[in-house]
Amino acid sequence: MSQMGVFEFLMLVCFGFSWPFSIVKSIRSRSAKGKSIVFMLLVELGYVFGMIHKILYSMNWVLWAYVACFVLVGIDIGLYFRNARLDRERGA
Repeated sequence: MSQMGVFEFLMLVCFGFSWPFSIVKSIRSRSAKGKSIVFMLLVELGYVFGMIHKILYSMNWVLWAYVACFVLVGIDIGLYFRNARLDRERGA
């Protein structure tokens, strides 16, 4: 296990730790207000680039942290679209 892998993993844990809280908030609020789809899509794209780098140049176990973060952000993106629809229905 390389030092760089440990630090990269810890960075991803720090970034990824907030997503479960965001998901719970999205589920409970049932509203997309205060959420930025552009921000979430950019974060998701960043994780894609990180995974591509791992696969092409530095394949190791840290890839799974990228995958976990990608899945969590994907869940929140899905909830954003559900909640945006609910917001539209409530406004109609």
